[in-house]
Amino acid sequence: MQHGEIIIFFFIVAFVYASVGFGGGSSYLAILALYALPFKEIRLIALLCNIIVVTGGTIVFIRNKQTDWKKIIPVALFSIPLAFLGAKMKISQDTFFIILGCSLLVAAILLWIKTRPGDPDVRQTRDRWQFAKDGVIGGAIGFLSGMVGIGGGIFLSPLLNLMKWDTAKKIAATASVFILVNSISGIAGQLSAFAAEINYNRIIFLCAAVLAGGQLGSRMGAVKFNPLVIRRVTAILVFFAGLEVLFKHLPWFK
Repeated sequence: MQHGEIIIFFFIVAFVYASVGFGGGSSYLAILALYALPFKEIRLIALLCNIIVVTGGTIVFIRNKQTDWKKIIPVALFSIPLAFLGAKMKISQDTFFIILGCSLLVAAILLWIKTRPGDPDVRQTRDRWQFAKDGVIGGAIGFLSGMVGIGGGIFLSPLLNLMKWDTAKKIAATASVFILVNSISGIAGQLSAFAAEINYNRIIFLCAAVLAGGQLGSRMGAVKFNPLVIRRVTAILVFFAGLEVLFKHLPWFK
């Protein structure tokens, strides 16, 4: 497999992130964006890795009754069809990488500032427009997620925290469900546009690396990583990856 070192990178990212309960979708995209891979393949790999990483976490959240479906449904209800439409949109490779680069920069900023420990001061009342507000937020992030090939949790979670939407655990559960359904919807949207240049062997190897790294990381109780350190180191790496992508694809830098 060409660029075989990506397998090692994906394994490490999955291992470290799973050990602290993260998914790592933005890091997968940042890694893939630095290689000259077809953009349709990049989107597919990132979404498949998201599904593999967050499925287990979603099941755990549901079993522990940390999912508030009355609040999750409006967020996911609008995101699913819009993630499908976003993935189905026909965009050029340069346009994709410009959107990706900008998204990585925003994700890096959100990763850096999302450092407040503990549960937020949850709002005790929800106004009558809350359903619509949640739907707009979910739909907008879902559409962007479908275009870029991410689950959208990196954008949703900080916004919900800033809104004092719910406790940290319930926001994490909501983000996990959101990433899962958006990733599935995004792949469905890509089905009609799969290209011949996609390397399915590479996809299988990378998915296997994420599965192994994620399973091992989630079971390594003796290994403790500081979530704040991981977020900030990742924020720096994602930020520079976003700059690198933009420098390669913005017309005035060519």
